[in-house]
Amino acid sequence: MQDFSFSAQAIENGITRETSGLAASGFYAVAGKRAFDITLALVLLPVIAPIILVLWFIVRHDGGPGFFGHTRVGQKGEPFKCWKIRSMVADAESRLQAYLDDNPEAAAEWERDHKLTNDPRINRLGHFLRETSLDELPQILNVLKGEMSFVGPRPIVAKELTKYGESVAAYLVQKPGITGPWQISGRNDISYDQRVALDVTYLSRRSFLCDLKIILMTASAILGRTGR
Repeated sequence: MQDFSFSAQAIENGITRETSGLAASGFYAVAGKRAFDITLALVLLPVIAPIILVLWFIVRHDGGPGFFGHTRVGQKGEPFKCWKIRSMVADAESRLQAYLDDNPEAAAEWERDHKLTNDPRINRLGHFLRETSLDELPQILNVLKGEMSFVGPRPIVAKELTKYGESVAAYLVQKPGITGPWQISGRNDISYDQRVALDVTYLSRRSFLCDLKIILMTASAILGRTGR
């Protein structure tokens, strides 16, 4: 497979290139968005915490960890552990590589979208967790730590930065989000280029009302299980 490694210098170039019009401006972008994130997280935590605990206990039954922390690229290129309820088998990475080696079409799909229609890594509960987005509940802790926002680009791995091309600054200048325009616009039904375009558009339009609308529409999309 092609090497998409992204150097620290390339990340720095992505942050500094053409960011004058992308940098945070206005009260909401500078301070209001963080205040909204903290307030919403504290309101939701008493409801979400028991659900996380139950899911953690169920997933632990196969002998693997209940949580899965994967390194993602955050704001300004800072790496962080993005937490999820584990929805994959314990030997996920080796199983993925073996599957891609044996299935050229799947390898092409993975290189194009960084996702698979038929993912061999998913455990028995995994499909339900992903369809309902319950696996992402622990990311409320990332929000409280300031590594993520409730709304923003979905957190990506370093290899995916090249897919943003000239729009990479639009990703790096923001905090990744638990949800965002991608989740309410078809999710897996749209191409990666369309996903990038949505992230760029969101950056120019972000506001309290925009974020509130995306959160409400995300709840509707999850309940309808659209674009899974």
